[in-house]
Amino acid sequence: MVCESEVKEGALRISCLGCVYGSSIEDFEACMAMVIDKLAKDPDVDRIVLAETRENEYDSVQTRMLVEIANAYRRITEEDQLLALDKLGTTGCEQFLPKRLADMQFLVTEALRKDPVGAYVRLTHMLTRENAGASMTKDEQTRQCYIYYVQNALEPMKRILDSCRMIQLALPMLNTSIPDYKPGDRRVYRELFHPVVRPNFMLTRYMTEQPKGGRLMAKYYLGSTNTLVQIFKLPGRVRYQYHITPAEFQLSEEKYQILDSARRYLADHRPSEREVSEPDRARELFKNVGAGIIKDIATGMKVQLDEKEVEGLATILARYTAGFGVLELVLGDDKVQDIFINSPIGSTPIYLYHADFEECETNLIPTKEDAEAWATRFRLYSGRPLDEANPVLDTELIVPGGRARVAAITRTLSPEGLAFAFRRHREKPWTFPLFMQAKYMDPLYAGLMSFIIDGGRACLISGGRSSGKTSLLGAMMLEIMRKYRLIVQEDTLELPAVQMRQLGYNVSRLKSRSVITHIETELPADEALRTALRLGDSVLILGEVRSVEGKALFEAMRIGALANFVAGTIHGESAYGVYDRIVNDLGVPNTSFKAIDLITICNMLNSPDGMHRFRRITALTEVRKHWRTDPDAEGGFVNLMEYSAKEDKLKPTAVLTDGESEVLNSIARNVREWHGRWEDVWDNIMLRARIKEAMLKYSEQLKRPDVLEADWTVESNEIMHLAADQVRQEVGGLDSKMIYGRWEEWFKEKLRAP
Repeated sequence: MVCESEVKEGALRISCLGCVYGSSIEDFEACMAMVIDKLAKDPDVDRIVLAETRENEYDSVQTRMLVEIANAYRRITEEDQLLALDKLGTTGCEQFLPKRLADMQFLVTEALRKDPVGAYVRLTHMLTRENAGASMTKDEQTRQCYIYYVQNALEPMKRILDSCRMIQLALPMLNTSIPDYKPGDRRVYRELFHPVVRPNFMLTRYMTEQPKGGRLMAKYYLGSTNTLVQIFKLPGRVRYQYHITPAEFQLSEEKYQILDSARRYLADHRPSEREVSEPDRARELFKNVGAGIIKDIATGMKVQLDEKEVEGLATILARYTAGFGVLELVLGDDKVQDIFINSPIGSTPIYLYHADFEECETNLIPTKEDAEAWATRFRLYSGRPLDEANPVLDTELIVPGGRARVAAITRTLSPEGLAFAFRRHREKPWTFPLFMQAKYMDPLYAGLMSFIIDGGRACLISGGRSSGKTSLLGAMMLEIMRKYRLIVQEDTLELPAVQMRQLGYNVSRLKSRSVITHIETELPADEALRTALRLGDSVLILGEVRSVEGKALFEAMRIGALANFVAGTIHGESAYGVYDRIVNDLGVPNTSFKAIDLITICNMLNSPDGMHRFRRITALTEVRKHWRTDPDAEGGFVNLMEYSAKEDKLKPTAVLTDGESEVLNSIARNVREWHGRWEDVWDNIMLRARIKEAMLKYSEQLKRPDVLEADWTVESNEIMHLAADQVRQEVGGLDSKMIYGRWEEWFKEKLRAP
């Protein structure tokens, strides 16, 4: 039936497909009247959903306004019976009754249901007219008839409507924003009602209206999806609004119908085991099948679609069937770093952390159906449980345009049900030049770490949450020459191993058991590490040193099982904090800590007003070997670089510039050309720094951001090494000017290449 309705979980849901009343309360008076009629029968609802090709959902505040009008209508007609003849006039007033009854019936049964504000305006006009009539008439009986009507019908009705929130909010608008208002004008309702909208083929609700009073701070489009992102500054609020408008919200009604019909066809498809384990294949399958279905439906509807339109609709369809819906669009924004979806799902919007505007509130509200669908996919893709017995799930998510680490929680840990946190990683890995552009590091640090990585030292990257540890570790991996084999061990797959394989690296990846989920079918971190050590001579990268694998790592380094570069991340705010965590928390023997050569400290820093945060490397600390019990008290920690808050810069210490670093001198002793020649070591470090700085300079001058990406960085590093080898053979040493000249010649030629 047309306009069927049901009340479920506090929501009045009305099917408006084929409904002559429309599907928008603010735009159609007949639709408003129908909703008020249904609310008069069932007022105990807190949401209204009007479903057509899109769903318009009105929240509890907007619903309450309509419920108050429905209650007012019921009180006027049933409880107070203000339309009864004895309320319209008394004995001797019979000549007025026919017109008054007609006026009141129109006002209440027609105008009040369709146009409450217009009905109130008409009521005030009627009061003015009746009061004027009472004051102007000379006949006392007639005057009493006017007064009786006003006191027993019109004023009681006005008092009832005066208590309604809709009327209270609308009246000031009639004097300001809509001074030319007349009954029947729907502009007032477009100011009062702002439904959350979503097409039928998707689950997430969407706030279409831009925030009132919001000042546009930025506007950009996301890649090839034609998705518009606008950032608004709201008056009186410190948090910005991230307002996203996907292309799927701008389709014609015909295309909405095609997508909805295609979604229903695909809903009957049961994914195979292979599709579940290979989400990319499932997406491609759904896209190809969907394209055929879309063509068939369009032909049946006699709608002309070209190949580009079919491709676009098939991509959207795959996103909301085999994919993660609108979440994919947010993850496809390079400026988004973290996404937070809090419980109870549906009560609050999605929040995120933006690279330029920090904490933002979005115009997207996920539904319970969204959350359940995401949780199911995470279980299937990860092979890990998520239920009351296992209320935490750590996994990773890869979608077109982005990848992220996922933390999902549910009851019993989260009393209000499912919640999610997504740590987004760049689709392409971070590089040293990219970090220099972001002022996270300076050229000297980049050149120094490039030298140390080639020297095969053991390094830890330390810092708090969101300080950039994992991204920096990924950038360090790209400084390793492609002739070396890498073994990467993680419990959640965050490091860019896949991208490095695509760049030609020899990478083997190990996934160990998460320290918080305890999945028995997965190998514990310490056993996985011992396995890695048996896989042959390799560079070893640990995603994070969290627990018992720390002992195995330091044991291996102490006995010399590792002869190449070793690196990992760990939580800690200082060098001593790292020592305290490794020795006292993880139980690594005191002297084994000396196997670490260098610790990079990263931090998230705050501006003085507390409104802004930014990431910086704040120290590069050398771990010396002469101490016995306490490295901090015995001079075991020596800073090679320190962050200057005044200059917002990482600066070298005298220990570094004077050539007193034990780590650098240890590297130099193993190279004939550098042994006892600190000037040549420093010259090589500065050569590397100069090359990184030149890449950034050319990128900014030529507006070539691609120059800073991983493919350029890896090739640049190898060209530098090849040039150094050629120069060494020609002149018997490493002439930095000659090496830089040959590198620059290659670089400029590559820039000119089509």
